[in-house]
Amino acid sequence: MRILFIRHGQTASNVGHQLDTGFPGAPLSPTGLAQADTLPERLREEPIEVVMTSDLTRARQTGEPLAKSKGVPLITNPGVREIFAGDWDMSVDWQDYVNIIASWQNPSNLDRGMPHGDTGHSFFRRYDAAVGEMVGYGCAAIVSHGGALRTWLGVRGDLELDRDPTAVLSNTAVVTVEGEPGDWRILDWAGHQIR
Repeated sequence: MRILFIRHGQTASNVGHQLDTGFPGAPLSPTGLAQADTLPERLREEPIEVVMTSDLTRARQTGEPLAKSKGVPLITNPGVREIFAGDWDMSVDWQDYVNIIASWQNPSNLDRGMPHGDTGHSFFRRYDAAVGEMVGYGCAAIVSHGGALRTWLGVRGDLELDRDPTAVLSNTAVVTVEGEPGDWRILDWAGHQIR
């Protein structure tokens, strides 16, 4: 199967460099809404059969124009939410958060987590389950979040994010993946062909 993983559009929290990981989260800014409106044209050749978004406001708003243009179901699923920062939510100091999620590239660190937030085990369990719900579709789109996408794709897609300059994901960037659970292959990372 083919999955197009899409980062949500811009929010005021992005602009303010806030670690916005809780529910319901910030809505899209006017720029973010305009970015979401470009997705139908950018992905017009993709035979998308379903659009899944996280249940955070910005992800749902990003996925709505795409689902509408394709005439396909829009499913919200909390499993593809951002990695929850717990007590650090809305902080502008990201370093400890980034260090912890980067450490999850090593399976021995999956029990590490944010205070009252996600651990590696809880994050991968929910994200794997949500992606697994797309099995059976030929082509699906999943609208999610920067930290969650980089982390999940870095482990499940076998991309060495700390060494790969293409790993930056701007708002509404698309990562194209093919395969099945346990065997995902990243084909394109935000316009950079991988394979």
